[in-house]
Amino acid sequence: MTWTPDSWRTKPARHMPADYPDPAALGAVEKELSSYPPLVFAGEARTLQSELAAVAEGRAFLLQGGDCAESFKEFHPNNIRDTFRVLLQMSVALTFGAAMPVVKIGRIAGQYAKPRSAPTETLGGVTLPSYRGDNINDMEFDAGLRTPDPQRLLKAYGQSAATLNLLRAFAGGGYADLHNVHRWTLEFVAGNPQAERYRELADRISEALKFMEACGINGREVRSVREVDFYTSHEALLLGFEQAMTRVDSTTGDWYDTSAHMIWIGDRTRQLDGAHVEFCRGVGNPIGVKCGPTLAPDELVALLDALNPENIPGRIVLIARFGADHVGKGLPPLIRKVRAEGRKVVWSSDPMHGNTIKAENGLKTRRLDDVRSEIDAFFDICRAESAYPGGVHLEMTGQNVTECLGGMQDISESDLASRYQTHCDPRLNATQALELAFLLSDELKQSRNRAG
Repeated sequence: MTWTPDSWRTKPARHMPADYPDPAALGAVEKELSSYPPLVFAGEARTLQSELAAVAEGRAFLLQGGDCAESFKEFHPNNIRDTFRVLLQMSVALTFGAAMPVVKIGRIAGQYAKPRSAPTETLGGVTLPSYRGDNINDMEFDAGLRTPDPQRLLKAYGQSAATLNLLRAFAGGGYADLHNVHRWTLEFVAGNPQAERYRELADRISEALKFMEACGINGREVRSVREVDFYTSHEALLLGFEQAMTRVDSTTGDWYDTSAHMIWIGDRTRQLDGAHVEFCRGVGNPIGVKCGPTLAPDELVALLDALNPENIPGRIVLIARFGADHVGKGLPPLIRKVRAEGRKVVWSSDPMHGNTIKAENGLKTRRLDDVRSEIDAFFDICRAESAYPGGVHLEMTGQNVTECLGGMQDISESDLASRYQTHCDPRLNATQALELAFLLSDELKQSRNRAG
């Protein structure tokens, strides 16, 4: 079937704002964006696909994490740094447990738009458009600010470019050097049991580095000691923006979405005849597909036919997001069908989105126990179905927020309001994220021991 970057416009597009007051102004902004430099490069996306192919084959593990929805107000180098270094800490713990490479992908530098359950929101008898993310409108409940504004797309591009610039500097400029492993701990994590476990791990890594150096091997000779590969991702929701960032790769002649290394299709927008599947099938980036309780096995295979007809390893990441109470029923049939069809995919767990609840004060939250329970079930199900549990997809931040319940900090409902800063869904803070990393490390070590 013929594909062009704008062929999605002939398909029904769900969860995209249709109420821009000036469509011509939106078109002008999208045209302007199409002349801007790419945020990422096609070669980087191909490298990521090769690393994800190793995950699909059970030779690596995927760590994907970051903000639920980035915000213009929280755009600050310290926030970018803190999220990056928590992901570094987590990857160190996972690498140690799995004894294999960890592919690191951030929900960052472009995760601005969010699908919403309803197009409008009513407060105090006043009905306004729902907040859809900072690249569309504003969180403040104000008629003017809730009106979709295409100029926000230009600001989102600028902040994504600046974020990527800083991330590249951190990843390759010495900050991610393993000799700095002791310096990655955030101040507010100190004194927590997870911090002590991390310190012990860091001591062992430092000793290993000293041994390597005594043998004549140092960071100047081994790139993986002094640098990391770090990739970006976001939900490809606002397709006008994604189209504007789609370019032909000069080396292969293929189309790539240069807004991020990896993009994903949400559980609400994965209709086979929909605009989002149509767009994603034509770009060369790795594609994620959120798999929830409403996804039938035959429908999943049809999606794989559309998105990866050549069955290329590393092209597709299937992100299971069922909830702790439903994963046992919903995930096994999908795995069985995909295995029976011989499809090469990465199986990853999103233990966040199916476990959202409302606290008594009305704030959305998640219990860390539920998150852990879904991760445990994901590993158990994959093992039982002879599939490799290849990754985890988390909403988390390096900030000291109180948005999810439980964990070593024992955050309670009465604590939530003290530092509840999210613009959309509740996020794990650094301590909770590191706690999960050690849980995953133990799971991966058990899998390694069984295989050995």
